[in-house]
Amino acid sequence: MSNNNQKGDLFNQPVPDSILTEAKKLREKINDADYKYYVLAQPDIDDYEYDMLMKRLIELEKEYPSIITDDSPTQRVSGQVIDKFNSVSHSVPMLSLSNSYNFEELIDFDKRVRGFLKDAEIDTKNLEYVCELKFDGVAVSLVYENGVFIRGATRGDGFTGDDVTNNLKTIKAIPLSVTNSKIKNFEVRGEVFIKKKDFERINSEQELSGEKTFANPRNTAAGTLKLKDSKIVARRPLDFFSYYLRTNDIPLENHYNNLLLLKELKFPVNNYFKKVNNIEQVKEYCDEIENIRDTLPYEIDGVVVKVNSLKQQELIGNTSKSPRWAIAYKFKAKQKTTKIKDIKLQVGRTGTITPVAELEPVFLSGSKISRATLHNFDEIKRKDIRIGDTVVIEKGGDVIPKVVKVLKEFRPSNSKEFQFPEKCPVCGSNLEKPENEVNFYCVNYFCPAQVQGRIEHFVMRDAMDIRGLGENIIETLISKGFIKDITDIYRLSEYKEELINIERFGEKSVNNILSSIEKSKEKPYEKVLFAIGIRYIGERTANIIANNFPNIELLSSATEEKIDSIYEIGPKIAKSIVEFFRDEKGKKLIEGLKKAGLKFELEKKTIKENPFFKNKTFVITGTLNNYTRKQAEEIIESFGGKTSNSVSKNTDYLIVGDDPGSKLNKAKSLGVKILSEEEFISLLKQ
Repeated sequence: MSNNNQKGDLFNQPVPDSILTEAKKLREKINDADYKYYVLAQPDIDDYEYDMLMKRLIELEKEYPSIITDDSPTQRVSGQVIDKFNSVSHSVPMLSLSNSYNFEELIDFDKRVRGFLKDAEIDTKNLEYVCELKFDGVAVSLVYENGVFIRGATRGDGFTGDDVTNNLKTIKAIPLSVTNSKIKNFEVRGEVFIKKKDFERINSEQELSGEKTFANPRNTAAGTLKLKDSKIVARRPLDFFSYYLRTNDIPLENHYNNLLLLKELKFPVNNYFKKVNNIEQVKEYCDEIENIRDTLPYEIDGVVVKVNSLKQQELIGNTSKSPRWAIAYKFKAKQKTTKIKDIKLQVGRTGTITPVAELEPVFLSGSKISRATLHNFDEIKRKDIRIGDTVVIEKGGDVIPKVVKVLKEFRPSNSKEFQFPEKCPVCGSNLEKPENEVNFYCVNYFCPAQVQGRIEHFVMRDAMDIRGLGENIIETLISKGFIKDITDIYRLSEYKEELINIERFGEKSVNNILSSIEKSKEKPYEKVLFAIGIRYIGERTANIIANNFPNIELLSSATEEKIDSIYEIGPKIAKSIVEFFRDEKGKKLIEGLKKAGLKFELEKKTIKENPFFKNKTFVITGTLNNYTRKQAEEIIESFGGKTSNSVSKNTDYLIVGDDPGSKLNKAKSLGVKILSEEEFISLLKQ
């Protein structure tokens, strides 16, 4: 008898009632133990008893495979490794929150909310807010049907996210099923995060195994959720808090009661949520939480304030990006004092020299900080930063560490001003400082640091999107001589056997890299133009240039004056482009990429007929309700129009959304015609 027949027999064999009953009780006991351990932090059985329950359930499901259910605790760790994540459309957009940084901005928020309600003829005497912690994690959506968790997705762009169901199932704080007579079909949203102590343990393990440590808990949680093997995810200590409920099974009245209902459904809800009656009480809550911030076992970066009544939320409404009925109050960046041990110079892909402070390690905002940017030599001189100085550092926007100030009272008596070297720290070539610039540059195009940087830029997602060529792998390929510059990427297939034999590569990973390299040849001309890394050419600038010089021959022969005459392209960019094509290395790079089969000609776009938009320039300000700014710009361009980020005498129309900025005043002063979003939509229908 074949194995397939044996499996078929196992699935078709009758299951005794006693086995069904035992399996059901085991699932209930294990789920209850998970809830008490991971959500309530009040375990009522020891590890051995828990393991014995799980072992018995696995035995029963192995003997009777037909009794396995999607919500069985044994299904938390999938053995399946996926190739890619499927996209999931959110039924209700997962909008991001607008931010406030001081109490005055919270008062303005309160005034706006009350204004919207008064316009809707709603009495604001009974206005309530709910305050919650703003977790520094990853927002996800969980969908339940008939009480069973069927799909989980990341926020993505707010409208579409990645299906990470299997990875979310590994988080034991998330129930795989819910038993409740009132509600069976619903959506829960919340935050996936990693506790501080768990993050420290992960990094300690990384250090012991000689692996690269992680930057902070949030990035680690986000990266873990995007791993393609759920078994690896299950080994990471991901946690979860829920803060949103949506259902049509029962009427929902307010956010505060929804949080209580989530608790009743056995979802983890953070206990620091609070209902308040006015904006002064919101302020008191924010101050209270900021004072205890460092004592919490997880990272937070602020407070979320929401209108409590769901009916009022609906009346107040949303912009295309964020709800008008909620706001985030961001805490001030955390600061720590430490010492500068040394100042090192980093070399970027265009030769830019960036000074970096090597610090005595200090724990700040969820991660161990041992380096901080010093930006440029002028910044070092302005702040008088020296080796040996005691300094105050903070994370700019809670992300990039920087030196805020020097505590000169602690400066050593023998300290000396930092002298910027004349030679590149990597290749020893001369450094140059162009007139009217703050940066020094390494002039050697083949400096190993520049080569590494150019390749990293070329393969990144927004450029050629070559998967598998990460920083460490690129470094290995350069050190072994397989890659000396960008064009060599397209000759890597010649070294396939040698690559397979490199430690930690293997046949499968090499095949994936080579396949991704081949696929990158389909990228359009404007992406290639951005990827080759001409100085000052960002993604948007590459699009503008490609539209004005639809093939590389026209661009390479263009004069500075002709390039400079293009709207939004200045003399600095024009000079950089001309110098790139004048240099033999630039010419050689383009020829090599042409031979590799990359596209250097603009694909003709189908322009829809709408004479109103054709050859006119549009600028958008404020927030549109029906489109994101990028969507609106794409629509305008599809009708033959042009878009710009800034208002000038060349602007034909300014499209105005909610909360417009200074562009509106400038447009009025220049006599630029103004379009409301409703007028814009009406014109699209013509």
